Amino acid sequence: MAIAENYEEVLKGKYPAKAHAKKVAEWIVEKGGDKNGTIYLEAQKQKLNEDNDGEAPFRQRRYFFYLSGCELPDSYLTYEIATETLTLFIPPIEPDEVIWSGLPMSVEEAKSKYDIDDCKTTQDVNGHLTSTSESAQSTVYAIPEQVSDHITFISYKEKDFEQLKPAIENCRVTKSDYEIALIRKANVISTAAHEAVMKAASKAQNECELEAVFLKACVERNAKNQAYHSIVAAGEHAATLHYVDNAAPISDQNLLLLDAGCEVDCYASDITRTFPLKGTFTDESLAIYKIVLDMQHQCINALKAGVVWDKIHELAHKFAIKGLLDLGILKGDAKVLFQKRTSVAFFPHGLGHYLGMDTHDTGGNANYADKDVMFRYLRTRGVLPERSVITVEPGIYFCKFIIDPYLENEEQKQYIDEKVLEKYWSVGGVRIEDDVLITKDGVENLTPTPKEIEDIVRLVKSG
Repeated sequence: MAIAENYEEVLKGKYPAKAHAKKVAEWIVEKGGDKNGTIYLEAQKQKLNEDNDGEAPFRQRRYFFYLSGCELPDSYLTYEIATETLTLFIPPIEPDEVIWSGLPMSVEEAKSKYDIDDCKTTQDVNGHLTSTSESAQSTVYAIPEQVSDHITFISYKEKDFEQLKPAIENCRVTKSDYEIALIRKANVISTAAHEAVMKAASKAQNECELEAVFLKACVERNAKNQAYHSIVAAGEHAATLHYVDNAAPISDQNLLLLDAGCEVDCYASDITRTFPLKGTFTDESLAIYKIVLDMQHQCINALKAGVVWDKIHELAHKFAIKGLLDLGILKGDAKVLFQKRTSVAFFPHGLGHYLGMDTHDTGGNANYADKDVMFRYLRTRGVLPERSVITVEPGIYFCKFIIDPYLENEEQKQYIDEKVLEKYWSVGGVRIEDDVLITKDGVENLTPTPKEIEDIVRLVKSG
């Protein structure tokens, strides 16, 4: 069976907070950290909307969640590295709050629900921090600007605000079975929502209608949070990479680009599909779709643990160049076009990024100052380890703001046929994105959303 394929069975267990804490602690010690130290983290605070007594939307701090699995606001945790003891501190019962919000989670309930050694209330945090017998000779590890003013580390010999954040970010790159199961579940729910949009597309009169269809499908499956703001882009709006207005009329545009994904228990999905709104491609949009689909298939087939992501990104550009040469949009020698970076005019973003608790997850080591335009926006660089999850999202776009400078450049314009290009502006853009798990010998595609031409056409026409 594939890793965490039966996600519901895996998710009957507990989020592996102690395993994550141990993994982070080992990273710190391996870097020369204190083997008798204490890890300290705080949850996000519940806040009120400005000038209002309503609660602002809550999003748990991912660093805290990674070591706790706890979604409660205003909580704390400690992990004693030497004894491998994980303690959670949750808000106490406030009688005045119970009137409005009901009984909060009790200490006993928290001990049962979470993968922890002990649970106390937040009133005990400072007492716990000063009662550790070894603390006078040890180090406390915390994240700067995520330590409340009333918290004291006075009993610790050393206070390290540098190591913990990179330790967690590094450890989050490789996923446990439980994390993979959460991502897989988020993908299954998001797939149902993508399919619902495809079925509703032919009758939609505005992009916002289709955004609502996607949200409804997620919420009714108890995925109430989106991993990111959806992109629902009809026609030429798809040429804007992060188009989020999602409110334009739908009339005679041919394609819809839908980049949307829910999250489940703080873990994200990130899926893009592009399809014909009425179920029929134009010649131009079909040609571009075939290029992008080929780019994605070729890149996914080349993946396995140990490959260099930069090389896979280059591979995507090489297949983009081949496809655009075949259409006559580009002209010249493929090797020269690659060296001149001409394809960046049509594929300006990176091939993908790590995925986990954040859509653009930690550990990618991006270099946005890279002078090579082909790699400037590549969010993940370097070797892909086994059990990492990465998105594969090639695209071809027809954005005047990006392409026009190439047409005005004396060196670059010789490689682009403007007469042929003219036929493709209305395509807007095509992107296809899946979330894949890197394995020893290849990948597991966690995204079951239809993308083959016959499948998406059938879905749209069934609506």
